[in-house]
Amino acid sequence: MPKVLRKREGQPLRDEITRQGLTLDKLAEMTKAVDPEGRGVSPATIGRLTGTGRTARDRCELNTAWLITEGLDARMHRLFSMPTHSTATVERSRANV
Repeated sequence: MPKVLRKREGQPLRDEITRQGLTLDKLAEMTKAVDPEGRGVSPATIGRLTGTGRTARDRCELNTAWLITEGLDARMHRLFSMPTHSTATVERSRANV
């Protein structure tokens, strides 16, 4: 599954969570409600995507971003972006690396 990038080091995501007056636990519960499998996104994962410290993460699975944006009833393009297209076109084997 493709990965997406959080925008501006997670600031738009933090702003939206704050605007709605949510906690990470409450948002995690909201993602369970929109997840067809009922699992949702853990508060720890949301924390890594909204964080600014050493444990912060810039990338996540597309499905994770979708669940978060659906839970927030927000637009995906405001919070996440697709990574730029890779220009690498040469396949390499272990022997050539």
